[in-house]
Amino acid sequence: MTIPSNIPSNGDSPLSTMLNPTPPSQLQTQHSNGNGHLSPGQSPTEVFYDATKVFTGSDAPDKWDDVPFQQVNLVTALNECKPNPWTKSMFKLYVYMLVACLNSAINGYDGSLMGGINAMTQYHQYFKVEPDGHVAGLIFATYTLGNVIGSFFSGPCSDKFGRRWGMFIGASIILLGAGVQASSTSRAMFIGGRFVLGFGVATCQTAGPSYAAEIAHPAWRGTLTGIYNGFFYLGAIPAFWTLYGTQVIPGSASWRIPIWLQSVASGGVLFGCLFCPETPRWLFANGRQSEARSVLAKYHGEGDRDSPVVILEMYEMMEEIEMSGADKRWWDYRDLFTTKNAWWRMACVLGMGIFGQWSGNAALSYFMPILLKQLGITSERTQLLCSAIWAMANWVAAMVGARFTDRIGRRKLLLTVTSSFVFWWTIIIILHNFRSQSEPNSERHKIFSIAAIAFMYIFGVTYSFGYTPLQVLYPVECLQYETRAKGMAMYNLSVNLSLLLSMYTTPVALEKIGFKLFYLYIGWDVLEVLFIYTFFVETKELTLEEINEIFEAPNPKKKSLEPRIVIQNPNFEDINWQDLKDEQNARYTMSP
Repeated sequence: MTIPSNIPSNGDSPLSTMLNPTPPSQLQTQHSNGNGHLSPGQSPTEVFYDATKVFTGSDAPDKWDDVPFQQVNLVTALNECKPNPWTKSMFKLYVYMLVACLNSAINGYDGSLMGGINAMTQYHQYFKVEPDGHVAGLIFATYTLGNVIGSFFSGPCSDKFGRRWGMFIGASIILLGAGVQASSTSRAMFIGGRFVLGFGVATCQTAGPSYAAEIAHPAWRGTLTGIYNGFFYLGAIPAFWTLYGTQVIPGSASWRIPIWLQSVASGGVLFGCLFCPETPRWLFANGRQSEARSVLAKYHGEGDRDSPVVILEMYEMMEEIEMSGADKRWWDYRDLFTTKNAWWRMACVLGMGIFGQWSGNAALSYFMPILLKQLGITSERTQLLCSAIWAMANWVAAMVGARFTDRIGRRKLLLTVTSSFVFWWTIIIILHNFRSQSEPNSERHKIFSIAAIAFMYIFGVTYSFGYTPLQVLYPVECLQYETRAKGMAMYNLSVNLSLLLSMYTTPVALEKIGFKLFYLYIGWDVLEVLFIYTFFVETKELTLEEINEIFEAPNPKKKSLEPRIVIQNPNFEDINWQDLKDEQNARYTMSP
C-alpha cells in the first residue's frame, strides 16, 4: 500500500515514513536485532529494524539501496493498539465466527454420515444397494453434482445479498434436502434429496468462509479462519457416534435418525445469521462505509472508531475498491482469469481445491469401512467405531494445525505435509503387500493389518494438521475482495468436480484393484509437491489487502519469499494516525 499524493500529511512525518519508507540498500540476509543483524531463531525472510533508526535514517547510507522490500503496516498498527483476545467484544466476535464455522460442520456431518450409512445392512436392504460398485458411487456422486451446480449460483448470491444472507439461504436449502432424504421411500427420492442437499452446501461453503475471513480480527485471522475447516470434524464426530448408536436399531430408523439430526447444524446457521453483523468489506463495497467502520470499531477496535487497526483496514479497503472496483456483474467470471496476476491467484486457489481432494484423503474419509473390511475388520459396529475414533483424532490434529498456520507459514506447511503423504502411502502399500503374502488368520497377518490401519490414521492426522486449516484460509487470502465470492465459488467447483470423480471411481477401484489404487496417489502427490513449490505464495502475517501487493509482482512466489521490513519497537508518540482518518473523511462522509 502506498499513500496517494493528495493525503494530508506532515511532510516527512513518521507515519509517512512508515507507510512509504526508503528501501534499505544492502539488507543483509541476516535478521536484525535493531541494527540489521541476525538474532538466533528468527526467520530469514524477515528483517527487523528499530523504527526510530528507520525514521531518522541513523543507519549507514550504504545499507539502504536496491534491496527487495515489502511493507508490513499491520504489525505497526497492532503494536500501537495491542489487541486483547479476551474482551467482551472479542467473545461476541467468536460467537459470530462460530455461526460461520457451523457451515463446515454441516459438510463434515454429511461427508461422514454417508460413509457410515453405506456400511449399514439396514440401508442396503431397504434400497437394495451394495456397499461398493456403481450404484453406491452414483448415490455419493449425486450430492457432489448438486454441489457443482450450486457453485455457479453461490458466488453471485453471496455478492448480491451479503455473506450472512448467503449462509441463511444455503442453510434453508440444506434443511429441505435433509427432510427429503430422511423421509425417502424410494432410491430416486433419496438421490433427489442428496442433490438438493449438495446444492445448499455449495452456497454455505461459499458464503461461510468469506464471512469468517472478512469478520476475523486481523491479529488472529490465520488461527480463526484456520479453525473454520476444523469444524468439519466437529460435524463428523457426532455423525459417526450417532451411527454407532443407531446401528443396533432394526429397520430404516437406524439410518433415518442420523439424517434428521443433520438439521441441527443447519438450523443453528439459519437462526444465528439473524443476529450476525454483515462483514465490513461487503458493507464498504456496497456504499455503506459508515456501517463498515462501526462494525470494525466494535469488533476490531474495542469501540474506538479511530483505532489504528480500524483506520488501516478502512484505508486499505478504500484503496483496493477504488483501484479495482466492487464487482456488480454477478454473471461475469472473466475477471478471475483476465490477467497474469489473476491466473496466478487461481493457480493457488484451484490447486488448493484439487489437491485437498486428490491427495488420497477422500478414499480414507468416505470409504474407511470398505478399506477396513479389506484389511480384515468385517464387523459393521467395529468399522463404525474405528471411523469415529478416526474423526476425533483428525479433529485434534486440525485444531492444533490451525494454531501453527501463522507460526510455520502456509507454503512451508503445505510442502511439508504433502511430501509426507508420499512416505505414508509407500509404507501402507508395503505393509499391505506383506499382509497379502502372509498366511490368512495368522498372527503375522493380523500384525500387518493393524500396522496398515495405524499408518492410515497417521496419514489422516498429517492431512488434518496441514490441509484442513488451510483449505478455506488459503484460497480466501489469495483472492481480492471484488472477486472473493466468485473465486470461492470456483474453488468449491474445483473441490466438487475433484470429489465427484473421486466419489464415483473410488468404490469401483477398491472393488476391482483394492490397495493398488494407492500407487496412483504416490505419483500424484509427487506432482502436487512440485506444483506447490513452483506456484504457491506465502501469505502469513499480512492483511488481505497487503497480499495483493504480492500478486502484483512479476513473480508472486518469489516476491512472497523476499525479506521484508518489520518495524520493531517504534516510538508511536510522534505518529499521526489522523493522516489516514483525514483521507477517509475527504472521500467519504462518515458519522463520528
